[in-house]
Amino acid sequence: MGKPAARTRSNAAATTPGTITAAFGRHYEVETAEGRIQCYPRGKKSVFACGDEVEVLPGGDGQGVIEQLQPRRNLLWRSDAFREKLIAANLSHVVIVVATEPGFSDLLVSRCIAAAEHQDIVPLIVLNKADLASRLESARAQLAPFAALGYEIVETNALGDPATLRDRLFDRRSILVGQSGMGKSTLTNALVPEARAVTREISTALDTGKHTTTFARLYALGLEGWLIDSPGLQAFGLAHLTPESLAESFIEFRPLLGHCRFRDCRHEAEPGCALLAAVERGEIHPRRFEHYRTIREEIATARKLNPGW
Repeated sequence: MGKPAARTRSNAAATTPGTITAAFGRHYEVETAEGRIQCYPRGKKSVFACGDEVEVLPGGDGQGVIEQLQPRRNLLWRSDAFREKLIAANLSHVVIVVATEPGFSDLLVSRCIAAAEHQDIVPLIVLNKADLASRLESARAQLAPFAALGYEIVETNALGDPATLRDRLFDRRSILVGQSGMGKSTLTNALVPEARAVTREISTALDTGKHTTTFARLYALGLEGWLIDSPGLQAFGLAHLTPESLAESFIEFRPLLGHCRFRDCRHEAEPGCALLAAVERGEIHPRRFEHYRTIREEIATARKLNPGW
């Protein structure tokens, strides 16, 4: 399959530039200098994501057609053997939201970090509901392997003062990702006061009554920055990564890659494996190595099911 297509037919003479601020199926909201336009892609394929910079051909009644996609700086997306899902484009940060209650998957955190590292996007972990003291220490312990690697972890309470997190995200281009129930939308409402009103407006326009967690939505945050709230994740497949790029996406592996005794080392039980030796020495956390193996096997299975990858 390869990377999703990134260009449609151009009609530059009559188009106006804009940024996709909401994506729901084949329906997109595009912010232009003249205001928001409800747009559809030309043709059958929807190859756009929140944060994409596009050229649109305005029509009547505040609607238009997306004619061209500008080159992306990066693209956050997930995939399994047969499907791919574009999440957001042109990001500076991926903000991975976890919470003390309910419990969270540290494997999903590793998946999100790998996807971000693969696209040269900075990961930031937010531990939400940090005011629940009875669960705080266990959540910190679960995140300790990521903190040891230098990934920044911000503890916050979405119902309190979000100033610390706002300072990290102001004038940056970020997306909140994570499992359902982690408080992403509550954080968005705290960081962007107008988010509730905008969500109601879009739901009314679509006649769906759906909440913001059913589709990705971009909000301005500072003069140059924005924040995307995205639906809760139940899975984050990385079938589009090669085994080599997956290993590179685990930053603690990078100094060791290419130093195994055998060039085709699979880091299973081969003698002279640099990664296994590092696990034994305590330089690679066993939990992270377990995450790597799990994701690698999923990628191998996906490629057997669909050699087109």
